[in-house]
Amino acid sequence: MPIRVVELFAGVGGFRVGLEGYPKRKNSNYNVVWSNQWEPSTKTQHANMVYANRWPKANHCGENIEEVIETKFDEIPDHDLLVGGFPCQDYSVATTLKNSKGLIGKKGVLWWSIEAILRRKENKPQYLMLENVDRLLKSPSTQRGRDFAVMLASLNNLGYAVEWRVINAAEYGMPQRRRRIFFLAYHESTNTYKDLEQASNKEDWLDADGIIANAFPVKEISEKIHTGTIESDLIKVSEQFNLNGKLSPFENCGVMINGQFTTVKVKPNYNGKLQTLGKILIDLKDVPKEFIIDKDDITKPKGWKYLKGSKSEIRETKAGFKYNYTEGSMIFPDNLENASRTIITGEGGKSPSRFKHVVEQDGVLRRLTPVELEKLNMFPENHTKLEGITDTKRAFFMGNALVVGIVEKLGKELSKRIAVNQEQLV
Repeated sequence: MPIRVVELFAGVGGFRVGLEGYPKRKNSNYNVVWSNQWEPSTKTQHANMVYANRWPKANHCGENIEEVIETKFDEIPDHDLLVGGFPCQDYSVATTLKNSKGLIGKKGVLWWSIEAILRRKENKPQYLMLENVDRLLKSPSTQRGRDFAVMLASLNNLGYAVEWRVINAAEYGMPQRRRRIFFLAYHESTNTYKDLEQASNKEDWLDADGIIANAFPVKEISEKIHTGTIESDLIKVSEQFNLNGKLSPFENCGVMINGQFTTVKVKPNYNGKLQTLGKILIDLKDVPKEFIIDKDDITKPKGWKYLKGSKSEIRETKAGFKYNYTEGSMIFPDNLENASRTIITGEGGKSPSRFKHVVEQDGVLRRLTPVELEKLNMFPENHTKLEGITDTKRAFFMGNALVVGIVEKLGKELSKRIAVNQEQLV
């Protein structure tokens, strides 16, 4: 029986490509039954255009998810797995408003859309697969770890256990150094939850027995194992969690069940083939002229060489305040023998930048093309190519996207575990 998936904050479909494949793999055990993509404060919904074009027959919604939950909740079908890469924002909790039920987060914070779906669904999804930037584990700076603690408390109150890991795609042979936190959650009705609950040594789950550990093996875990308790009262968590702590209690790997968490720092264990930036480059003859860097742009003031280089200079604010500014140099051009640096949303456009990639190919300096950026995130070539979508916008998509190879590996391991446990899907 296929695992029914709802994909939130879908972007251009990274989770769907990872779980189903594109075109859909014959052996895929996942079926996306509903998806949603909405970019706040944007008139033209470019990512939604790409998603709808790639899956024209999909049950896809391009409306504000908060409004859908408020006015059309019944349109969200029952599902077994909820996935999404939601924005990293301030997850502090507010008290209840008049005429509203339960707790609310700050307006526009999309974690609460996930929480609302889980809370309101009579047949709750049995599994979650979520992704975020790794700083989630230590935000905000004034109360380290609070935001993640709020999420753990929310999920615990809804009957879920959670395991998490910060994964750098390049450390498992993928072509981009992109570090993100992935967390899986299991409802208390599943055998996976019960297996975790009965595990006498939670470190074994993190080291070898867990789904993430099987998908992404680790070396022997650190002896410094931290444990703690997550309160069920979200207001208390928001206001008091780690209030005077200078460091987050959450390491890059951990598990939480019944309000108790175990967390430890782990290192990857991978001995396979490594992909490099050089291997994904297309032939220079196929590179459009606008991606070739003009020699004048290299050496001019505020040009590529200056922006990529080290600096020690006096700068002045608009108010006339002078200060010393220093920063180190970056590799220029980028090293083709390693995995690429992280793609950022500002990767597109011709203007010189410290953070855009520059490669040297046959003696020519150039920027990366949209196809190459897609390949670094392991998307199909030209996945984002569509009339009305600029190359700059395509680069923006890839700066926001995830490495789909990570989702594919997690998805295969989750599917295998469900089959072994013979879960009865809702």
